[in-house]
Amino acid sequence: MLRVLAEYILPLALPTVVYFLVRGWMAKRAARGAPVDKPDWWDAPWPWLGAAGLALMLATLVALSLMSGTEPGATYRPPELQDGEVRRGGFEEPKR
Repeated sequence: MLRVLAEYILPLALPTVVYFLVRGWMAKRAARGAPVDKPDWWDAPWPWLGAAGLALMLATLVALSLMSGTEPGATYRPPELQDGEVRRGGFEEPKR
């Protein structure tokens, strides 16, 4: 469960939590009458940055799918315990 939290939930939720904390902090300052200057990153071109991130993610997924893996038809052999030693698993090439 901790692994799921650390690998999936935290990276997705953390930016949103930080955003809402900053928005709440700025709203409190404005309610007290303190001058509120927007941070420099507030005016960043968010749609362009989001599109660039999406394009990089897609390029990474395409490159990974084209440059890794085995031939179609390969058989996966799981790790096994033989004579007290763990033998590594892996893919076996298809027989021709």
